Amino acid sequence: MSVLGVSVIESRREREREREREREMGEVCEMVEMESVEVRTAASVARTPPISVPPFQLHSPSLTRSPLLDSAPRAPTTPLASRLITPLTSPMKKAIKNMQGYLEDVGHITKLDPQDAWLPITESRNGNAYYAAFHTLSSGIGFQALVLPFAFIFLGWTWGILCLLTAFAWQLYTLWLLVNLHESVPGTRYSRYLQLAMATFGEKRGKLLALFPLKYLSGGSCVALIMFNGATMKLFFRTVCGNMCNEKPLTTVEWYLVFTCLAIVIAQLPNLNSIAGVSLIGAITAVSYCTIIWILSVSKTRPTNVSYKPLDAKSDIDRICGILNALGIISFAFRGHNLVLEIQGTMPSSLKHPARVPMWRGVKLAYLFIATCLFPLAIGGYWAYGNSMPNNNAGILSALYKFHGHETSRFVLGLTCLLIVINGLSSFQIYAMPIFDDLEAAYTRKKNKPCPRWLRAAFRALFGCIAFFIAVALPFLPSLAGLLGGIALPITLAYPCFMWIVVRKPQRYGVMCCVNWALGCLGLILSVLVTIAAVWKIVDTDVKFHFFRPQ
Repeated sequence: MSVLGVSVIESRREREREREREREMGEVCEMVEMESVEVRTAASVARTPPISVPPFQLHSPSLTRSPLLDSAPRAPTTPLASRLITPLTSPMKKAIKNMQGYLEDVGHITKLDPQDAWLPITESRNGNAYYAAFHTLSSGIGFQALVLPFAFIFLGWTWGILCLLTAFAWQLYTLWLLVNLHESVPGTRYSRYLQLAMATFGEKRGKLLALFPLKYLSGGSCVALIMFNGATMKLFFRTVCGNMCNEKPLTTVEWYLVFTCLAIVIAQLPNLNSIAGVSLIGAITAVSYCTIIWILSVSKTRPTNVSYKPLDAKSDIDRICGILNALGIISFAFRGHNLVLEIQGTMPSSLKHPARVPMWRGVKLAYLFIATCLFPLAIGGYWAYGNSMPNNNAGILSALYKFHGHETSRFVLGLTCLLIVINGLSSFQIYAMPIFDDLEAAYTRKKNKPCPRWLRAAFRALFGCIAFFIAVALPFLPSLAGLLGGIALPITLAYPCFMWIVVRKPQRYGVMCCVNWALGCLGLILSVLVTIAAVWKIVDTDVKFHFFRPQ
């Protein structure tokens, strides 16, 4: 082959290589252009709203040729497009995620009754763990604690301490059940004990089982507070004034009226959250007077001939009834379960932050103080006075005045009485709040509007007057405390166990199922036995049913 032929072949190969290079460059340019077009199209779609047309125009020739019909957002197909679009869509993704979480939280509490915003228990929902601790502590310690040493007279040292520990652990467990049952149904909050009872046992059966005990624990406690604190105010006045104020002292009924008027004035605070400060004062005074009383009792010289032997009973039945009455005294001292759901109803709640968490934290704090008050009061009071403990509503306070009143300064005795009265005024507010709530609920259901201020004040004054009238008309009610306490005992020890079984449906024959069945049945049996024993004591001791003659 000649040299000329070889050069021609090489020139052809070079031209083919140049064409291939041009073809590859063209393909690269087309790819880059396509990527830029996709990016511009996606951005314009994000800015331009989709068109909407009638259905019959969807297939018209003009629209089928229009690029707007192809304006649906496309998933980026190249890394370049994804890098350009992701920073634009990530804020939207975050907003959608936050909105979804908000809707889930709102959906968790959307089944609230609109009427709740008008009622004093649920009118304000900005409570917290501290408010719960104040309310629980103020309602958990009362004048019933002063009678605890008297229960040891029938039980003795060993059984008295064991029963006290068992009752404390039992009622703390049922309290935990109620706290967790508050939002047992998703989207529903049971902010009142009666609501939970009706949802669990049925409307009619729930009212039959729980209505009277709840009203007694609320209204009956207010009546008892008027009677006890009226007498304590009389004792305070006599202690402070001594022999200088004996010309025209106020009668017992007049002291009842003084206490009732003070309680009605404080009761004008609108809702349960607004009395958190009052409950704080009540909690401080309760811890203070319990501590002062048991320290004074233990530090003073014990009376002569102090005995710890069980009292001689007329018969075995009388001894058994005395033991059951002692159990009733211990169980009734740990009251307040009828207010747990109401207190928890004042807290905000969401799916991520349920109200049971701060509520249980506040309850644990409150019951730590309750334990440090009640156990030394019961054990120390029985050690100091033994079987000489007076059998009345004042309990260890009467023993302190009787055995150590002459050697204790009037300032300390007067301060103790004053603290008891202040605590009684605080406890009156929280125990009366469910009654106020029921009165206003009846009005709002009928009128479908919130209760005006003047009518709210009238309702609370009316309740105070009714409680005062009952305290004056039925001065023998403290003698029936064992009977009424036995009737109200299932509210604390039995019903929460059955509610847990019905609502939560634990595994059959599991630990929770067996424990709740055992405690619930035992609570009902104990309630029946305490009630029978109280009736026997009333008949055996021949209680005087005198009316309108308070002592």
